[in-house]
Amino acid sequence: MANWFECKVKYEKLQENGAAKKVNEPYLVDALSFTEAESRITEEQRPYISGEFTVSAIKPTKIAEIFWDESGDRWYLVKVAFITIDEKTAAEKRSISQILVQAANFKHALENFEEGMKGTMADYEIVQINETPIMDVYKMKVKE
Repeated sequence: MANWFECKVKYEKLQENGAAKKVNEPYLVDALSFTEAESRITEEQRPYISGEFTVSAIKPTKIAEIFWDESGDRWYLVKVAFITIDEKTAAEKRSISQILVQAANFKHALENFEEGMKGTMADYEIVQINETPIMDVYKMKVKE
């Protein structure tokens, strides 16, 4: 199971008009610890950023799963409630999970989520879908 950390990277980004603007962009990294998350995001961003940059924040997320779609360039966070029935009391219980979905737009995010949930035996209900500011997501690299 992946441990996803949100890492914010602060640097000067060159705008289309040629001006430099300070930005603080969030990225998601699969890592075992805060230290590894900082090391991984530094390694991943070094080729893309010219000049100085700093990792300004690292925080663990509650993302349970990610549904990938390479044709998408945005990331949507889907809050889903899994519904179970308590056998003793017959009460309905809801447990909330967060699933990150890569998609081109909101409609595709919903379609990609539903495609990813195909074959799921559990009852669920979509509580919320929001576009996130996440710029990119870096999976764990398997070394051979």
